[in-house]
Amino acid sequence: MKKDITFDITIADLSHDGRGVAHRDGKAVFVAGGLPGEAVTARLTQRSRHYDEAVVETLHSRSPDRVDPRCAHFGTCGGCALQHLSPPAQIAAKQHVLAENFERIGKVTPKRWLEPLSGEPWGYRRKGRLSVKYVDKKGRALVGFREANGRYVADIARCEVLVPAVGERVAAIGELVGRLDAVREIPQIEIAAGDDTVALIFRHLSPLSEHDRAALVAFAQAHGFAVYLQPGGNDSVHPLWPESPRLAFAIPSANVELEFRPLDFIQVNARMNERMIAHALALLDPQPAESVLDLFCGLGNFTFPLARQCAHVVGVEGEHGLVERAKAGAVANGIANVEYHVANLLDDQRDTPWARASFDKILLDPPRSGAAAVFDYLPRKGTNRIVYVSCHPGSLARDAGILVEKHGFKLKAAGVMDMFPHTAHVESIALFER
Repeated sequence: MKKDITFDITIADLSHDGRGVAHRDGKAVFVAGGLPGEAVTARLTQRSRHYDEAVVETLHSRSPDRVDPRCAHFGTCGGCALQHLSPPAQIAAKQHVLAENFERIGKVTPKRWLEPLSGEPWGYRRKGRLSVKYVDKKGRALVGFREANGRYVADIARCEVLVPAVGERVAAIGELVGRLDAVREIPQIEIAAGDDTVALIFRHLSPLSEHDRAALVAFAQAHGFAVYLQPGGNDSVHPLWPESPRLAFAIPSANVELEFRPLDFIQVNARMNERMIAHALALLDPQPAESVLDLFCGLGNFTFPLARQCAHVVGVEGEHGLVERAKAGAVANGIANVEYHVANLLDDQRDTPWARASFDKILLDPPRSGAAAVFDYLPRKGTNRIVYVSCHPGSLARDAGILVEKHGFKLKAAGVMDMFPHTAHVESIALFER
């Protein structure tokens, strides 16, 4: 296909991935960089049977919601999709996606919409994975997120959404990797930031030389990082410097602190996580005499705050290591009214003692695939309130339909939480009652 095919078009809508949506010759056209209402000249980049793809070449009219991106790499780096859209408009777009999914997939509508939850849109990302690639033509190593097309590593010097300790040092990290003997053997660097420690986890495909290990230690000491090495799978991760780094984050409202390992799942946005926990507990409204079930509980992000407010909490998680660390966390925080179970929640658990128990309320925070399998054996009759935290609006909408049609619940409230500003990712929360 020729790359110089251009055409004038007006953007009608915004897609779920943040691209403008227009129509041309009877087909949808997804236009990167376009916002609803804008007239643009677009350049065709890809054709398929049912839709075309394009990118804005010239902007002829400007949406009132358009803003100038803060990041110099926006449009090339695939880490963000919406920096050209004002934060309030981003939230409105995400709320629209959630509402459309409820209507189209779940065939349900919340009785009321919750006020969107939002926070600081910059420097928020405490977990992430940077790709690494040595490029012969450039004569240096590139460290960054993938480009929007996914094929190449974006050539970036800094990142505005990563925690500043890392975001302001992307170029320096690239220079460090470029000096290593194993420069071609490092495919990625994970980021994990606690409240007091920021860790870089270097994946390496061959053993590191003493020169490389010394260079990594010197860099860590100079910039205040903890450095871990990952020569194999997740279980191979171990600290290089310091000898015993400590990663942890506090939840001040519950007076608890959670320790975690570098590759453990934690919510990516620390400030929004605190607000989300408070939001979820306000909706669930746990009472001092009640028993609550926390499904997909992980390290205890919700379990510990719940335990501060109710009589008994049962946390269930599929990953054994997370459960062991959650148990240790309960002891460290002086929490005695919580118990944990390891279980694959997507398998039928109806015959397990914890699933046969009676719970007043349930909180669940499933993966992107949702919790449909859980609803084959839960909730039991005694449960009359559920708070569902979701990272995928489609699976939440599907599961909402199941709870309403098969279990007699009503979708009382729902809304979005902007856990990932400047991306098209939609985090949401819903309250069900019967």
